[in-house]
Amino acid sequence: MLEKYIIKDGKKLRYGYTTGSCAAGAAKAAAKMLFFQRTVDNIEIDTPKGWKLNLKVEEPSFDSDKAVCCIVKDGGDDPDITNGLKIYARIAKNSEGKINITGGIGIGVVTKPGLSVPVGEYAINPVPREMITKEVRKVIPDKEGVDVKIYAPEGVEAAKKTFNGKLGIEGGISIIGTSGIVEPMSEEALKSSLELELSMLKEQGVKRIIFSPGNYGRDFGIDYGLDEKLIVKISNYVGFMIDKAVEYNMEEVLFIGHIGKLVKVAAGIFNTHSKIADGRLETLAANCALLGASQELVKKIMESNTTEEAVDYISADNMDKVFDFIAQKISKKCEERSYGRIKFGTLIFSLNHGMLGVCDKGLKMLEEFKI
Repeated sequence: MLEKYIIKDGKKLRYGYTTGSCAAGAAKAAAKMLFFQRTVDNIEIDTPKGWKLNLKVEEPSFDSDKAVCCIVKDGGDDPDITNGLKIYARIAKNSEGKINITGGIGIGVVTKPGLSVPVGEYAINPVPREMITKEVRKVIPDKEGVDVKIYAPEGVEAAKKTFNGKLGIEGGISIIGTSGIVEPMSEEALKSSLELELSMLKEQGVKRIIFSPGNYGRDFGIDYGLDEKLIVKISNYVGFMIDKAVEYNMEEVLFIGHIGKLVKVAAGIFNTHSKIADGRLETLAANCALLGASQELVKKIMESNTTEEAVDYISADNMDKVFDFIAQKISKKCEERSYGRIKFGTLIFSLNHGMLGVCDKGLKMLEEFKI
């Protein structure tokens, strides 16, 4: 159990850890048992958030050829469908000197393009894969290699209560997590914490800020050389945060985010959570059609599994101009929401293609926000 807490709405809420952390911990513990030939009861791992986790190892077993154990997923006070699931790792030596990672029962297989994992592979996302590789490498001898199998038998049933099937992930859960840590958040508590960032910036006399839905946009902005202190994460609450920016007398906002989130705003959707509203593909298709796209391209976009896949089709058809067009629309919708009291610039990107589009005001703001 992770004994770290945060106070929100006067409540003490406990942090948890992701399925990615569980997989990395189980793999490291199993590797340690295999090479040291002794039982491991607890294992320590580093997380991308910068916190160390000390995880209890369950069901440890080993012989001279292999080792197996599991870590129980703990979502803290923000439980989801994977809370309490056992995430297993099986480790066996190989002669390649490499760390090979695959999945097993209860881990979904990607069946449609557009996700961060290629079609045909198990849904173990890039950050957890990096965590597994890094942690296992710490405990095995130099030049040794191992085959790592991650599995979760209870994941078969758990996945039926998720959106995995819709996304094209069949047969189980995904091993995910960009920070390794699950932060407990009620909707009101999350809104309060987001608003607090604006309040603090106002007290510092800041009038020009950067909005990002989450870590991807934040990281993109930092890599571009923008001032991290001005980046405010807004989650799905676009409209709420625009309203608060007006309340706190902000004058300019540069909006940076993944196409899958921000394209919704171009359609006037100001809460971008998929359970509230969706229209990503429809908005992409409509704007491409408006700019003269063929019926064939529009059909491909509408039949895409994700916006990443749709972007591939748009780029292949030389219709990239639509992204600047959409960025302009996003800025316009946001300015309308603020009743013209805030100037907005917008930059949209994809994981596979990088920067896709930027509006005229966004180009100017990009240079002004650079450190």
